[in-house]
Amino acid sequence: MFEVVQIKLREAGNMSYYSTSGIKCSVGDCVIVEADRGLEYGEVVSEQELVLDKDITKPLLKIIRKATSGDLYQIEKNRKRIEDIMNTCEKKIKERKLDMKLIDAEYSFDRSKIIFYFTAEDRIDFRELVKDLAKIFKARIELKQIGVRDEAKLLGGYGPCGRVLCCARFLKSFEPVTIKMAKEQNLSLNPTKISGCCGRLMCCLGYEYKTYKDLMKGMPKEGDIVKTRQGKGRVVSVNALRREAMLELDDGRQIKISYEPSPSKETTL
Repeated sequence: MFEVVQIKLREAGNMSYYSTSGIKCSVGDCVIVEADRGLEYGEVVSEQELVLDKDITKPLLKIIRKATSGDLYQIEKNRKRIEDIMNTCEKKIKERKLDMKLIDAEYSFDRSKIIFYFTAEDRIDFRELVKDLAKIFKARIELKQIGVRDEAKLLGGYGPCGRVLCCARFLKSFEPVTIKMAKEQNLSLNPTKISGCCGRLMCCLGYEYKTYKDLMKGMPKEGDIVKTRQGKGRVVSVNALRREAMLELDDGRQIKISYEPSPSKETTL
């Protein structure tokens, strides 16, 4: 049995489970961990938990130590070099006439590796660019092609709701989002209304979808004919969050029907 925590590597790295090695960590702590070749830094993003040996599907890397003041100084020093590193990379991209857009870059903690993130319409042959950068920085170079949603996650920003982008704040992974989810939530299908900064359907449509489906259980859909104590009416709108439906009666009057959690119970407001 292992005691593990989930750690987000670097600023834009993946989240993975690491053995605590008996080190007590809290959410938000910065730690130094094992990497494939050398050391990395990351942030603890989950509480400690126990997992069985059989549930470990790959070699479990471990936490080396909590970040010291010296480690934090090194991390900040690495961050300050990123702007110069990106400027150099962009210059080389132009020299090589590569059709790619550089988004961000990160140093590994021990400065043995630099990761560059970029977007491009097609696959890019960047082998010569890697050689150029390795020669300049004397470090292993890794170029990662990312999508527009990953770009938004890296750069951050604010959504139409006025809050920090979900992908940049707490989402651990991107799940498929479909137009059906917007329809289920009775939203306008205007692309400008349901798209995020990345131009794709907003992630919140996906993780709110199950809640709306549960709230809609036992409720009618727009266009349905519903019997009430005041007569039959056609559903003209539905509010899932309030569990209310607006009905238009045969005489033109509009009334609201409130639905209790049990579909068999309904009362007129």
